[in-house]
Amino acid sequence: MIRIFLLILLIISFKTEAQTSVLNSADSLYAHGNYSKAIDRYKSLEDQSEVFDKIAKAYFAIGNYDAALKNYKSSLEAKPKNALLKYEYAKLLTKTKKYKTAISVFDDLVYIDNKNPNYHYERGLVLEQLKDSTAINSFLSAYDLDQTHQKAIYRVAKYYLKKRKHELVNEYIDRGFETYKNNVKLISLKAQNYYWQKYYRKAVIWFEKLIELGESSEFIHEKLSLCYYKNYDFEKAIEQRKQVLKYNKNDMASLYAIGMCYFELNDFINAEKYMKQFLTLKDVPLDEEYSKLANALNRQKKYSESIEMLKKAIKENPNNTQIHFFLLITKDAYYADIETKLEMYKNFKKKYPAGSYVEYIDGRISELKKEKFVKDGIKDD
Repeated sequence: MIRIFLLILLIISFKTEAQTSVLNSADSLYAHGNYSKAIDRYKSLEDQSEVFDKIAKAYFAIGNYDAALKNYKSSLEAKPKNALLKYEYAKLLTKTKKYKTAISVFDDLVYIDNKNPNYHYERGLVLEQLKDSTAINSFLSAYDLDQTHQKAIYRVAKYYLKKRKHELVNEYIDRGFETYKNNVKLISLKAQNYYWQKYYRKAVIWFEKLIELGESSEFIHEKLSLCYYKNYDFEKAIEQRKQVLKYNKNDMASLYAIGMCYFELNDFINAEKYMKQFLTLKDVPLDEEYSKLANALNRQKKYSESIEMLKKAIKENPNNTQIHFFLLITKDAYYADIETKLEMYKNFKKKYPAGSYVEYIDGRISELKKEKFVKDGIKDD
């Protein structure tokens, strides 16, 4: 009897050692990134309830989220009070956009430990996805529990930025900087906060800091360009807009903005170049843009091309009196025949008998009549 008992103990011991060996082997395979083989080893163990979580992690590592969720669920059925398992399960539910189930699990976690800031933070992220306005309460709870929680600080500051509560935005961002001064997300919010308040000089400082830290995006370069433009730093504005074009070479807003900056710098050749590119791409060009291009052409004494642009501007907006006037004075500069010029001014006065141009029109008609008189006198001689 004793011999049989010892034999059973020996068999159990061998079996336990064998199972331990398999588990250690599976753990080693997992640790070295050989996840699929690790899964096979884990599945060969008799007591699967002890390794469901490990199988879940391995499936997660290879991107099989459905299998990972299934094994996390099985693991929780075996260990319903394991908060760490619940937390990992909830995060994967969030990642796979199963938000309603995820919020239920996070609610359980908050009930288990309402002093854990990350439970509140992750819960807030899910509520955001569910378009639930109470998400901010979860982020504030996370911050109250941990005032160094950078992610919670960012979400709270971002919320107040959307509400245009600028003082609160700066307050939370500055608290975040106390523990992490190079947090690029907070720096971006700081720049945007000043931008929306039209404090362009202050906004420039923070947008430039983003670039110093290696950040680059259409948004950053576009907004920095606008800030430079508002500060009359047109060369830097051009430089940033050209960075935008590296992301999108056909960005019409940037092409037009560059043209405008060159216009401000009296570089009418480049102003013409970029405005033409803009108008080529624009499906429905506006009279103002054609008028600006015409002005740039006028400055180069390209009157014939300017006239064509102004005609296009008038076609876009026939009721824009100012463009009709610009066309008149451009033709005046282009045409040599005095009679033709006089006729144009008289016709313009008939069409627009009142307005801010009357004094100029009358003066120009008088000048042209004198020129005609002198010219006719010379002919008579």
